Amino acid sequence: MKKVILFLISLSVVSCKDNTSQQNKESEIITGGEQVIIPENNPVFKKIKTQIITEQEHSDGIVSAGTIQAIPNHYAEIASPFSGRITQSFIQLGQNVSAGSPLFEILSSDYFSVQKDYTDALNEVQLAEKNYRRQQDLVKHGVGIQKELDEADTDFKNKKTSLSNASSALKVYNSKGGGIGSPLIVRAPIKGEIISNKIVNGQYLKGDADPVMIIAELSKVWISGDVKEKDIRFVNTGDQVSVKVSAYPDRNITGKVYHVNEIVDEDTRSIKVLIECDNPDRKLKPGMYATVNFSTTPEKAVMIPVTALMQQDNSQYVWVKTGKHQYAKRPVTTGETDQKTVRIISGLKPGETIMTEGGIYMLDAK
Repeated sequence: MKKVILFLISLSVVSCKDNTSQQNKESEIITGGEQVIIPENNPVFKKIKTQIITEQEHSDGIVSAGTIQAIPNHYAEIASPFSGRITQSFIQLGQNVSAGSPLFEILSSDYFSVQKDYTDALNEVQLAEKNYRRQQDLVKHGVGIQKELDEADTDFKNKKTSLSNASSALKVYNSKGGGIGSPLIVRAPIKGEIISNKIVNGQYLKGDADPVMIIAELSKVWISGDVKEKDIRFVNTGDQVSVKVSAYPDRNITGKVYHVNEIVDEDTRSIKVLIECDNPDRKLKPGMYATVNFSTTPEKAVMIPVTALMQQDNSQYVWVKTGKHQYAKRPVTTGETDQKTVRIISGLKPGETIMTEGGIYMLDAK
């Protein structure tokens, strides 16, 4: 009797093991080639989420890092044109000046030479003109010689040319000459604000010294950025862009593409782009870093969650639903991406259903 009972118990244990084994087999993920089947009683089944693919309006945003700089013709570095000693300063840091405003005066022996050349040329012109007029009068009254008149005419013209050259030399320094020995008054070439001033009364400056003053008109500034060669087709002169600077993170700044360079940097494969921004309150300072966002024309595109995208070696793929519990591995080509979505260039079409979550569990499926 005991033997019969033991046999029945053994038979029951074997039967339970067979049932458990059968249940385990029925819940296993089935793989074959590039396809998987996930039974409903597999724990992974509840972790899978899917989504039907649709086309969405998408704009390829191009982001570029840039640096704020003064517009070149709104910016001037002032250095002494001659070696000499500063005798007086007319400005102070932060002051607004107009073009032609006096900045400082300097006594210079080199400038005295320019003044002397101008004065000598002026005297010689006056003498040559008197001689020319006298020869004209003599010829007119029949007592002069035409040859001497022609020579006087030529000399007068040559002297006027020399005076013009000497006068031009003075104009370079915004000076009209003054008396010999008078100081040179250095004047502002542009209007703007004095943003740097190293002038000290009495200091001696060499002719090749670094600039002692900077004038900048910063009501408008440029932002210099680099756009990758592959993206430059989206950027055109006159395009509106949005700008962010770390100093004012909550401020929305708009700008306009001013110039797109004609040359590609061979090292970075990028192209320099200048953006012009209004800066009425002077908050944008030269040297600040900025982030520039270029917008492109929206177009229809297939966008999927980044969680749906899987990586295998150097290729990317997604799991596409092909049956009730069946999925197939599909290679895809991707485009632009952000923190949440990625653009699919090829491999998927609207209406298909993909696995958006749970694909990572397929990596261990046997």
